[in-house]
Amino acid sequence: MIAAPALGAAILLLFGGLMRSVGPKIAVVAVLASFAVAVTLFVLLLLAPAEQRSVGVPLYEWIAVGSWSITIGLQVDTLSILFALLITGVGSLIHIYSLGYMAHDPRKRRFFAFLNLFIAAMLLLVLADNYLVLFVGWEGVGLASYLLIGFWQHKPSAAAAAKKAFVMNRIGDLGMTMAVMAMLALFGSSAFTDVNARVGQADSFWVTLIGLLLLLGACGKSAQVPLQAWLLDAMEGPTPVSALIHAATMVTAGVYLVVRSHEIFELSAAASTAVVVVGTVTLLVGAWIGTSKDDIKKVLAGSTMSQIGYMILAAGIGPAGYAFAIFHLLTHGFFKANMFLGAGSVMHGMNDDVDMRHYGALAKAMPWTFWTFAMGYLAIIGIPPLAGYFSKDHIIEAAFEHSALVGACALVGAGITAFYMTRLMLMTFFGEQRWQPGVHPHESPKSMTVPLVILAALSVVAGVAMNAWIQDWLAPSTGVHAHDVSWLPTPIGWSTMAIVLIGVAIGWYVFGRKPVPAVAPATANPFAIAGRNDLFGDAINNTLVVRPTMVLADGVTQIGEQTVFDGGADGIATMFAGLSAQGRKLQSGQVRRYALGVAAGTVLLGVIVVLSQLA
Repeated sequence: MIAAPALGAAILLLFGGLMRSVGPKIAVVAVLASFAVAVTLFVLLLLAPAEQRSVGVPLYEWIAVGSWSITIGLQVDTLSILFALLITGVGSLIHIYSLGYMAHDPRKRRFFAFLNLFIAAMLLLVLADNYLVLFVGWEGVGLASYLLIGFWQHKPSAAAAAKKAFVMNRIGDLGMTMAVMAMLALFGSSAFTDVNARVGQADSFWVTLIGLLLLLGACGKSAQVPLQAWLLDAMEGPTPVSALIHAATMVTAGVYLVVRSHEIFELSAAASTAVVVVGTVTLLVGAWIGTSKDDIKKVLAGSTMSQIGYMILAAGIGPAGYAFAIFHLLTHGFFKANMFLGAGSVMHGMNDDVDMRHYGALAKAMPWTFWTFAMGYLAIIGIPPLAGYFSKDHIIEAAFEHSALVGACALVGAGITAFYMTRLMLMTFFGEQRWQPGVHPHESPKSMTVPLVILAALSVVAGVAMNAWIQDWLAPSTGVHAHDVSWLPTPIGWSTMAIVLIGVAIGWYVFGRKPVPAVAPATANPFAIAGRNDLFGDAINNTLVVRPTMVLADGVTQIGEQTVFDGGADGIATMFAGLSAQGRKLQSGQVRRYALGVAAGTVLLGVIVVLSQLA
């Protein structure tokens, strides 16, 4: 699974100049081969007894120092294989979609190489059998995302967005690094099995600290508060990147990390509560941002942030939420990838314009894009029996069982989601034409619409297919989930649908009854102003982190340059200047002084010789 896309990336990067036309097809074949392996392994696990659904694959000893023996190994179990199917399956569709989307880009061969590199790194992350190897994949994903977000680096905004994502993820990666080092120090190993077996013997302080450090890593990779500010800027990358990295795969790595580390979080109430708080805050923050953006991709980015918040919330609840977190992760991967690729199809037909105020009436001009996007819209807001209805409603019910306050926040988030997604649908596909001069919308080629159709179908059926199955399937990896799953709406389910319909109605009332202005109107509404400015996330980061860090760096630089380097250099110069001044006194130019000095030296030498003979 890992070798095929890794080899594809290597071939395209090293020899791609010799195969410009066939290079992208090599990348597609590589990821399809990886998907075939994933499907084969999934079937083998499906046919095996539940107690045998975990297979370790040790490769070789990586580090042997003292009592440490760290092996590079892989683990295929019921949790990792679902991620492998999502990464390679949705990844294959996005590769195929990119054949049409990037057809005229002169650097498409490099783009497909980076896509293959990302797939290989993400697979290493989810298939690793220990935290240290997982961290290698974690960093590989960070590198590939940097390369893909900044792929159009001729645009200053894209280059800046790539650097921002890279730097903010380094903060989260610091947490991951410290957590892994703590495991090695405390347990002598970073293997999942060893950590799970020994964490119960550790002091509660260290268990909580490791949990919080892992959560910091998850916040960086999954764009959760307070490390969420990079995600919206990352939309500067090509749209297939947004679908692959910011919908289906990379941003879900934090959810995987928390669920995989459930043994740690179950032993620390403080760490698990922190997970719930981060998820709850982020699902509201992301939804708030989504209500105020006119850039179609940034609306979806805010939505992604919010939906990942639901998953993090579920993962923090405990055993009742692990399966629901993964359930929603999978369904979200289908319908959000569908909508991101649908947004790319809209941009393809609108000369790459991302402003929804320049859209309108695209349902007739782009019917395939409209109907597939509509399936994603109905799925994300939770209309039965589409995928989101099952996966997100289960999280809301589990949240209410955990805490009435948390459940109420999750319920409000569902209503806001319905509002901003209805706004997106109305501004994009309905109403009057607001197209810019010279724009002639047209449907995308089949290489782009076929993946949309497949993802739309998955958005419809995935919930029904996994609803009664996924808890039992994940039990060997995450433990038994004592939570009943209902096919029919519960009282909380009915309340959720009512809130969703209210959100849809408000969206239609505000944006569906009258023409949409081509320019965003000025507003004094503080909620809208905050949403348009990403809740001032950049300003807060600059005030609390960037500027103090720059002041500290300037102070250290001044001390270092002026005191240590300049002072040291000046001191050495002064010393030699003093020595030179004293030396010049000996060079007077008077022959009598020179003769006296020679004579004195001769006498002194004679005295030394005589004394040595007497001794």
